Amino acid sequence: MGKIKLNVLGISYSQTQSGAYALVLSEEEGNRRIPIIVGGFEAQAIAIELEGLAPPRPLTHDLFKNFADSYGIRIMEVNIHKLEDGVFFANILCDNGGERTTLDARTSDAIALALRFKCPIFTTDEIVEKAGIVLDFEKGTDLENPDITPEQEVETPPGKTKKGTLHPDLSETSMEDLRSMLAEAVSKEDYEKASEIRDEINRRSQ
Repeated sequence: MGKIKLNVLGISYSQTQSGAYALVLSEEEGNRRIPIIVGGFEAQAIAIELEGLAPPRPLTHDLFKNFADSYGIRIMEVNIHKLEDGVFFANILCDNGGERTTLDARTSDAIALALRFKCPIFTTDEIVEKAGIVLDFEKGTDLENPDITPEQEVETPPGKTKKGTLHPDLSETSMEDLRSMLAEAVSKEDYEKASEIRDEINRRSQ
């Protein structure tokens, strides 16, 4: 069974499930995408790591990372190995320097940890064939596989364009005010707003 490496493409609001998000994984050597519906907490844990934000206190996955680092445990890779009734199953391969152990994990948790440990994410040919779709963000979603359910479709979050353009209000805000707004957003754990502000700061600094 061949292994296919995946990258985390991003997260968007779920079009069909209120309060849920679509985590989109991309095939590293191909054009297929795998959308996975996750809850708000899991989406936040993934999003803040993708955006490079530092919460004022460690979230659950950050605490796990700190704990593992303290005892010399590394996550070597994450494997999404099964898709059953629309549910993805994953495991994580851990190494303590002398022994390797495979642990069962929810896919959202496994990916949140993979981002923190900077380890690769893999899946199988079978899962990509079954769940893989082609997402064209300019022209909409092109479903190659008729077995994909509507819950796996993704949309652009409100307040952003399809290319991730920031809300125009931020373009008229001074750098000093942006930095203050960023600190306030992070302190309130409003990571979606913080990521938009950070992107505007980075855009001006280029």
